Formats: sequence, structure tokens, C-alpha cells
Amino acid sequence: MFNNIDAVLFDLDGTLIDSAPDLGAAADKMRIDRGLESLPLSLYRPMAGAGARGMIAVAFGLTPEDAQFDGLKEEFFANYEVRLVEQTYVFEGVAELIAGICQGGLKWGVVTNKSARFTIPLTRAMPLFNTAWTIISGDTMPHAKPHPAPLLEAARQLELLPERCMYVGDDERDIVAGRAAGMPTVAAAYGYLGAVTDTAHWKADFTISTPRALLNLLKMA
Repeated sequence: MFNNIDAVLFDLDGTLIDSAPDLGAAADKMRIDRGLESLPLSLYRPMAGAGARGMIAVAFGLTPEDAQFDGLKEEFFANYEVRLVEQTYVFEGVAELIAGICQGGLKWGVVTNKSARFTIPLTRAMPLFNTAWTIISGDTMPHAKPHPAPLLEAARQLELLPERCMYVGDDERDIVAGRAAGMPTVAAAYGYLGAVTDTAHWKADFTISTPRALLNLLKMA
């Protein structure tokens, strides 16, 4: 259990919020606009944590190395920007988790690879984030996760040593970044997880299957 934590930092997509419906719809519109058949959300969801890279891979089977990728990425961004919170919602149990963290006297914040272009309007539109002490976007620092710099910047803004901050995420890069920053780490196994669903090899300090389980780790349940 964690006894020496003063703050909890979270990844955003797949950890606090389910943005897969809006991300998937933004990519699927690109298919529909080209006369291609619509794909089910179930195909987009696992890769939602990878943002444009993941959505374009599902929709068109392309990678950033392909010549068409950059143009498709900008089209995807434009589609997504106009529907940031149409179908995006807070995962069940997250509101209770954040309330428990605040009631327990801990600080909390977000460290995401989502660019500020989307992170700022999205978090302003969702009441959950009104109590967040810091929100670090993917372009806040010169390096994004799995580099530890964004997490270290969050700790600096919170005026805490990194080891006093816990990091929770649903992707291996979250755990890699947290460990590199010297923070205790928790894998959110209820999230998107990417192409590999076995979180054991991530070497997180703990794994949770529901948001509320984190309160038990923090001894706040």
C-alpha cells in the first residue's frame, strides 16, 4: 500500500475519461467521406490511447512513415476538434475516486500526451477537472511520455518531490515514464491498453481493474 503519497497524477484518455467514441468517430468520418464502409467502435477503442497514430492505423492501415499520414493526421485533428466531448465521458468510479483524493487532502493532476490544442478545451468542458492542481499536455515539454520530463514538470508545479507523487496510466509508456521519474506507478487495466492486454510485463508497482480500487491502495476507501 502507499503511505507516503501527497499527490496522484493520471494519464487522461483511457484512465480518467473514455474518449474512444469521439476519437473513433473522428477517424471513421474520414472513411465515410471517402465512400468506405464505417468500422465499429470496438476496432477503434483498443488503440484510442495512441491518438491520431492509433486511429489512422485502424481506419486506413497506415503508419507515420507513410506519405499520406501527415495529411490524414491534420484531417483527423480537424474532425476531432469539433467533437471533443460529444460522446466522451468520465469512467464509472472516477468521480468518486477524485472526490476521495480531494477529501483525503491529496493533490491531483493530469499528465497526458494529448496536445494542449485538445487537452485545454476538453478539460475545461468537463467539471471533473475543476479541482485538478496541474494539467500537463503532450506539448507542454520538449519531450512527451515515455520520457519522464512531463511527470517531473508536474511534480515541480505541485512543489513535491517526484517520489511523493503516484502516476496512474493505461499504457506501457505511462509506467515507463513514471518509473523513470522515480514515481510509484499503477497500471489501469480497465483502460485501452493498446494492442497488448497483459499489463504484467509493464512492471508497475500495482495494477487496478477499477478506478475505485485506487482508493484502497491509498487507504481512503
